[in-house]
Amino acid sequence: MLTFGEAARRGADTMGEEVLRLSAQGVRGMVLLPEFEEAFYLSVNLPEQLGRLFAPINPARVDEDALEGLTARAEALIRTSFLMDDAVQRFYRALHNAGLDRGAVHVRRPGLRSNEEARVTPPGTAALQAVKRLWASDWAFGAVLTRLDETGGVGLDARPTLVLPGLSGTPDPLLAEALGVQTAWVNETGLVGLP
Repeated sequence: MLTFGEAARRGADTMGEEVLRLSAQGVRGMVLLPEFEEAFYLSVNLPEQLGRLFAPINPARVDEDALEGLTARAEALIRTSFLMDDAVQRFYRALHNAGLDRGAVHVRRPGLRSNEEARVTPPGTAALQAVKRLWASDWAFGAVLTRLDETGGVGLDARPTLVLPGLSGTPDPLLAEALGVQTAWVNETGLVGLP
């Protein structure tokens, strides 16, 4: 788990362009590295469980009714699987160190608008639950159907997850123009998105 500044030093290829832009603007928040999500999946054997779950799906002829039931089960599997205690404690420490362990936060993927919100009190369980809800949304019907159409499979790679202060941001065209970007999102804490 890194600050935006620390994550930006890893480069856009790993973290995405938005992390670099947020870092350049001094935005407060943190990045959960793809390795954190991947460790979660591997620690509870989710790749194998999800592979078995989606085995009946033929990418060439998708039965959408069957897929809908499977995606609901996959989302529940992600939400109800536990992170290892060490990972949870590291998350809580990083949340505290970033000053995000009290009040509202939202979590999302770099460059994407969809997010999960939480009202956090120490140690930060609500924020961790929001992260898991976000990860579970990767297994929603629309997301899985899109992957099947685009890649011929349901699998996906782990990606960075952003944890930002305050509730979801809304577009601010004046700030976007001032910064010379297409879109800028702001909330009660200030700038929170430069997708």
